Amino acid sequence: MSTTRPYSPGDRGPEPEVAVAAVPADQAVPAATVRQGRQVRRLSLNGASGIVPLARDFARQALQAWGWLPAAGADQRAAAEDVLLVVSELVTNACLHAEGPDELWLSSDSKVLRIEVSDRGAGQPTPRTPHRAGRPGGHGMFIVQRLCLDWGVVRTPGVSGKTVWAELSAPV
Repeated sequence: MSTTRPYSPGDRGPEPEVAVAAVPADQAVPAATVRQGRQVRRLSLNGASGIVPLARDFARQALQAWGWLPAAGADQRAAAEDVLLVVSELVTNACLHAEGPDELWLSSDSKVLRIEVSDRGAGQPTPRTPHRAGRPGGHGMFIVQRLCLDWGVVRTPGVSGKTVWAELSAPV
């Protein structure tokens, strides 16, 4: 389902600002950084080249640090591949439709992994309706919608841009 809710149905609400906010924009949040039981990683993409592979590599490293990879079985491997695909789709959409991504945030607890991609674009991501599998292009948000528990867009009043977020179940 397409949504503009800033938080998922469980509505954990905004997480308190802690040491994560003090990390320089060009550095990943250390793997040990935890916000209320959530592990958090951040990557600045502003001005970077090869953004989509960079984002996928960053996500893969986070999944390795968090124990999702190497996967113990097919279900765990599929869950990790879904995360990498959603990261690719959200970052690609920011490249194609929103002047490029600024940051990628990944956070994980024992149940949910949240992906956030911020950009300077004014557009609203939506799945193509009706979805036509045979047509080239336009499948990104349809894929995100199908793979994720939920997704949405956060806008800050008076600030250009947005953050597109998506949440996936942690492997069991």
